[in-house]
Amino acid sequence: MQNKKEIINEYKNRKQIGGICKITNTKTGKIFVFTVPDLEAGRNRFEFNKRTGSGINLKLKRDWDIYGSESFIFEVLEELEKSSEQSIKEFNEDLNELLDIYMQKYTNKEMY
Repeated sequence: MQNKKEIINEYKNRKQIGGICKITNTKTGKIFVFTVPDLEAGRNRFEFNKRTGSGINLKLKRDWDIYGSESFIFEVLEELEKSSEQSIKEFNEDLNELLDIYMQKYTNKEMY
């Protein structure tokens, strides 16, 4: 087994990939588009929410309760890798700019 320092070092040196994600209600067609600074964590959070019914985004909660978690799917629309020169703040700003571009593709009726 690796020692604790090696594990921490690997974690710190891993590539950070964030992106734009979409949760779709398959019953109504409504969507929720958002950013995540870590795609893997975003996917895991969604799957945990589906299993437990907890931590649901408040915009989705009503329909989640009505239609059930099985009516929602998670999808990655675009990935963005954080460069080693970027600060967390700069990376989040880039993600938000990308989100603005995606938000223009949908109407308010389509979105939560």
